[in-house]
Amino acid sequence: MRPKPPPNFLAGYPLELVTQVQQLIEHDKLGDALLKKYPQAHVVRSDKALYDYVHEIKDDYLRGVGQLSKVAFDSKLQVIKQALGTHTTISRVQGAKLKTKREIRVATIFKEVPPEFLRMIVVHELAHMKERNHDKAFYQLCQHMEPDYFQLEFDLRAYLSHLEVTGRPLWLVAGVATPQENKEPGTATVNAEKR
Repeated sequence: MRPKPPPNFLAGYPLELVTQVQQLIEHDKLGDALLKKYPQAHVVRSDKALYDYVHEIKDDYLRGVGQLSKVAFDSKLQVIKQALGTHTTISRVQGAKLKTKREIRVATIFKEVPPEFLRMIVVHELAHMKERNHDKAFYQLCQHMEPDYFQLEFDLRAYLSHLEVTGRPLWLVAGVATPQENKEPGTATVNAEKR
């Protein structure tokens, strides 16, 4: 039985990269290639730990931007609908003043990914605090906070394609990678180019 093609997670990337990912999926080697490149999951498991992690990055790069009221993992975010994280700004009137609250929510799928993928989504959502639109300034800010942003985004999208097709997560909650039994480790690597 031939696996179904990966969903639109790789839309906008050059055809040669998409084809490379599709071939790795068809030969069941994408998971091995990702495990080789990213062997362990991160240790940020709770909303409190995520809050501290996000604030550490924010304090390093975006001190002048307003405070975050809440940071949390959110099981309601649908990866299928392309929502991996959200940023919201809520303004409320309190007496004669306007009070603004900012929140970042990260899809729970990010509880079980490598630290590089978590950092990429956190950097993405933090960048929205300064740049609302996905434009050149936004991506420059993302790259300033995480120099490998574009490669990490591509690798994450490749992982989401793997997950959609196979249904097999690659990283355990304990943070240790497990090579899939009876399979040769993949030697192919996929590198993204700046879009």
